[in-house]
Amino acid sequence: MTQLGSSHRQTEALQINAASLVSETTPTTSAGIPASPLATGDRQQEAYRVASEMFRQKPDWVMFFREVLGVGGVVGRLFPTAAEKQEFERTEEYARIQQMLAKLREKRQTGRDEEPTRVITVRMPSSLHESLRAEAHCKQTSMNKLCISKLLQVIDDGLIPAEILQRKSA
Repeated sequence: MTQLGSSHRQTEALQINAASLVSETTPTTSAGIPASPLATGDRQQEAYRVASEMFRQKPDWVMFFREVLGVGGVVGRLFPTAAEKQEFERTEEYARIQQMLAKLREKRQTGRDEEPTRVITVRMPSSLHESLRAEAHCKQTSMNKLCISKLLQVIDDGLIPAEILQRKSA
């Protein structure tokens, strides 16, 4: 078999949709959500099992994030409410999934499953910008990689200021 044929098969194997990795013993709806409610511990174990299976296939970190933690990913399907997801984010299973993601981010991107990137503009005080720049320099990484790492972390809702919309007087 040629190197190209082997590489093609590996790429196809990596493109397994994480929805198909949900345990065959768990009946699911057409959306891939368990039809009968699983106990919280079982759902935590299922999320970790699916993430581990995908991690063993050595996907790029973007694919792993999208299929496991992204919108419509396994975690979102197993923990559909904000409260359930927040509870899961405090578990050992979630911490291990985050470690898998960090490990995959260490690998060089190959462009194999290149997902389009988006750009956001964030307004911040110059002192915060300088602090991020200094931290990136100390960690010998780019500001982009540092900021993505920070964005991937769970933040307690109490640490996010609520947006207060004020109506202008007519």
